[in-house]
Amino acid sequence: MAGDEKQVRKRNVEKTDSKNGKKAKAVNGTKKGGKDEKPSAFLVWMLVVAVVAVWGTVVVVKLELVDYKGIIARITERGVEPEISYGEVPVAEKLPEEELKKAEEVIPEAKKEAPPAEEKGKVKKVKESMAKSKKKDLITNSEDKKIRKKLDEADKLVDEGDYDAALKKYDSLLDIFPDSPRALFGRAQAEDKVAEKWKSNEWLQTCIDTYGKVPTQRNCPKELKKQALLRQANRLSFYGKSRQAVKTIGRLNELVPGQPDILNQLGVSYLMVGNNKAAKKIFSEVLQIKPEDGFAKVHLGFILKSETRYDEAIPLLREGIETEEEGTIDGRFFFHLGDALYRMGEPEEAKEWYKNGADRGLFASMYQRSLYNEPNLRAQPFWKPQDGGNNFIRAVQRLELNWKIIRDEGLKNMDAEKGVFIPEEENLKNTGDWKQFTLFQRGKKQETNCNRAPQTCAIISNIKEATGCTRGQIKYSIMQPGTHVWPHTGPTNCRLRMHLGLVIPKNGTRLRVADDIKTWEEGKVIIFDDSFEHEVWQEADSYRMILIIDMWHPDLSADQKKTLSPI
Repeated sequence: MAGDEKQVRKRNVEKTDSKNGKKAKAVNGTKKGGKDEKPSAFLVWMLVVAVVAVWGTVVVVKLELVDYKGIIARITERGVEPEISYGEVPVAEKLPEEELKKAEEVIPEAKKEAPPAEEKGKVKKVKESMAKSKKKDLITNSEDKKIRKKLDEADKLVDEGDYDAALKKYDSLLDIFPDSPRALFGRAQAEDKVAEKWKSNEWLQTCIDTYGKVPTQRNCPKELKKQALLRQANRLSFYGKSRQAVKTIGRLNELVPGQPDILNQLGVSYLMVGNNKAAKKIFSEVLQIKPEDGFAKVHLGFILKSETRYDEAIPLLREGIETEEEGTIDGRFFFHLGDALYRMGEPEEAKEWYKNGADRGLFASMYQRSLYNEPNLRAQPFWKPQDGGNNFIRAVQRLELNWKIIRDEGLKNMDAEKGVFIPEEENLKNTGDWKQFTLFQRGKKQETNCNRAPQTCAIISNIKEATGCTRGQIKYSIMQPGTHVWPHTGPTNCRLRMHLGLVIPKNGTRLRVADDIKTWEEGKVIIFDDSFEHEVWQEADSYRMILIIDMWHPDLSADQKKTLSPI
């Protein structure tokens, strides 16, 4: 058999015509006795292999189950060449559903394994690095691109907190490339960090000046001008130079007009200097350009609420907060949205927003909503003198012992013609008539008023925790019948408030703090924490007079009392 196959192959080899150089066609079969023999199994196998190879390189075949063994067996049985066109793709017969399920059980679909945490971390770092690089592209001009590597190295030193090395690096670059805007901006950022680290006003002013020079550099990219001026305005506001900050943002707005983020900062700058009218105009302009801007909505809502335009303020505050854009999740906006809802007769929704704010950590609790707070101070609606320690015990004793003297001086100053009692100025009154006569404000004695009530000021001058409380007041308060004070909270948890009853009608006066309600007694002191929500009703037949005395919270340290900013 082996000899026969050799003869077949030999006859199938191409023969060369030595005379004309032409190739003769290969003979595909042998003749024996005048009849064609069937192709051998070997030849058929070779042909199938060749066809399959061509399919693999020319045709894109769908991944379907094809019974190649069956095809080859049928070809071998027939002993003929398979007729397959290169332009057609053989379609596999579908397996019965039951067999397909079995096959899936035996060979389950390959699943991608979740990358390990370490790999995820690497991918995240790479993405962050790419994003940072793209941002730096926007602030790098053509000349700075030539020294991009050195600039990036200096920036990295700032990120790592090596500010001295960074400053030296930037200075060396500026010595060679004095017009480099990025090197100057980098130096300003390093100076900024030093100012923060050492709490140095000198360094703060230095960085403010350097930021201001960046936009004047030759070929300074517009994005870099924007970043430099925005940061300069921020630092000016931080330094208390709000009016200069307004000018800086105004300069930037002229440079890059009509940009909502810049206009929003300009609006905030106007608010900082008390120019609500200009701020209102700016935020309204932003919403004309970008109606969905959450930042502009909450700030415009805040302004409208201060104008008692509650029906207009509520949707703006609500929609602005719901965007959750940067700068919208702020206790002040939750505070004023809830207050506006209360005043529009929607107390349940107001409580929902207060709870939402507390859940987000913006308030200590749904009821304790003060915004200027110190941590780790005890908090409860009502206090007893002994809860506050010796200072409170002595203060209560002194006030209660001298209450009639204090009452009589208050009554002497009630004459409307004297005009010493003035209407409450914080817009807390819902109905009625509520007037006050202030003796101490933010730790400072009001000399003119104390001259009208000298004995009272002498009595309270020995209560140092009250007269020295820069976050409180000491004042007479007179409330006429029919007065209701909205639910509200004080600004800080750093004080406790005392009420000394002077003239108290028998019925109809109530004070609610959180969920507890009390009334006043003549000659007696009530102590409560006014950072908790409280509300007052005066439904008696005659006026009610009390003396209000704020004292430092007993848990504050001496250093805290000295350094806390006045409110």
